[in-house]
Amino acid sequence: MARNILLLIADDLGRMTGCYGETAIRTPNIDALAASGTRFDMAFTSTASCSASRSVVYSGLHTHENGQYGLNHDHHHFITFAHVETAPTLLGAAGYRTGIIGKVHVGPDAVYPWESREESATRDVAWVADRAKAFFDRAADDTRPFFLTIGFTDPHRDWTRGGFGNDQEFDPRVERRRFAPRDVAVPSFLPDIPEVRAELASYYESVDRLDQGVGLVLQELAKAGLGDETLVCFLSDNGAPFLNSKTTLYDAGIHLPLIVRAPGRKAGIASPNLVSFTDILPSFLDWAGHRGVSGPRRGRSLLPILEETELLPDRQLVFGSHTFHEITNYYPTRFIRTPRYKYHRNVAWKLDFPFSGDLYGSLSWEGMRNREPVMIGRRPLKAYIERPPEELYDLESDPEEVENLATDPSHARLLAEMRSLMEDWQRDTGDPWLYRDGISLRAVTHHVEAGLSLPDRYDFDVDDPGNGRNG
Repeated sequence: MARNILLLIADDLGRMTGCYGETAIRTPNIDALAASGTRFDMAFTSTASCSASRSVVYSGLHTHENGQYGLNHDHHHFITFAHVETAPTLLGAAGYRTGIIGKVHVGPDAVYPWESREESATRDVAWVADRAKAFFDRAADDTRPFFLTIGFTDPHRDWTRGGFGNDQEFDPRVERRRFAPRDVAVPSFLPDIPEVRAELASYYESVDRLDQGVGLVLQELAKAGLGDETLVCFLSDNGAPFLNSKTTLYDAGIHLPLIVRAPGRKAGIASPNLVSFTDILPSFLDWAGHRGVSGPRRGRSLLPILEETELLPDRQLVFGSHTFHEITNYYPTRFIRTPRYKYHRNVAWKLDFPFSGDLYGSLSWEGMRNREPVMIGRRPLKAYIERPPEELYDLESDPEEVENLATDPSHARLLAEMRSLMEDWQRDTGDPWLYRDGISLRAVTHHVEAGLSLPDRYDFDVDDPGNGRNG
């Protein structure tokens, strides 16, 4: 049996699917894929930004390790380090035919050397399926297994202020289904106002088109007779393109769908285990039989736990790392997520939290900002923009991450544990944003080794600038 790999990436989908509890929109094809494989209910990306999240999937490394700190395109120009070995590099070296169709959004090309590259921003999912069919047909005549990535453009925003690419001409095979604002389900991280409902209705249509695309591609895989020898993985790069979600490390931005269907494994599994997008590349290498093909990765293969329905002791902790979205959106944050708690370390907390351009220009934000009081879900605007150095949340009682427990004396021990875990992880991953006294520890390590004393605090204190050593 060939051990093919098909990776399907939705753009800004979040968990807006039926199999993840969304009741106001039908996603029958994504739901059917989940029913035929394993649905990970506690899957987390490292960062809620398109290029950066994709680089984590392809490299198995967090962005502060792989160098893809933010968006790849245009003047943002963030790129992955030249020495990083990515999925197309590793699987190509392991004898795979590699290809990508649709959105790429990472670079440089030399680090992501797909053998077949059909880059396109089209939302015509029938065209995408046709290109997938052509790839499958060529693969059927090749003795090599394949690794194909399909990057859908839906349901990303378009260039208008409230649209999602719906007013275009599509292939007749793509059915247009409209949604009424009154019928949408407003998620808890957004306020229920007309502007939000209008955008959600348009967003739903884009989600519906994505779902049709997933179905069309999987149909072509089956028609080619490759379904029984192909590992299929479906995910979204980050959360929905609304405030409180995309570009933030709140759960709405990073708690995402991850569906894996492996031939010969039990179907209909719902896994409660916490998994990271750093686990995806190790899973692909494991499936390909090349676990030791490269140096260490942060993640671990998911294949051994695909049929596991109980929460395992060693699958209860994930980390994440965000630094940029657009080049002007600098807000370095690191997080820890357990089944119950969430810890955020906002490195540059004295800065205002930045808006990405598409969210700032949206009609939904205009609707929010012109109401009193200005609320983003249950979060007051001031709390969204002006964040503290640390945030700690009990997600059992506070799933929207609104009641910060970091200054609560009753949670002091937990806060100390989270700090310790975070520092160990930052040291282990060589994080340049591990700060002491307002300076990157990595930048002054040689001085510390030579005797420099750093105060044991995150930020520089202008009122008490001394480091404890006089004259």
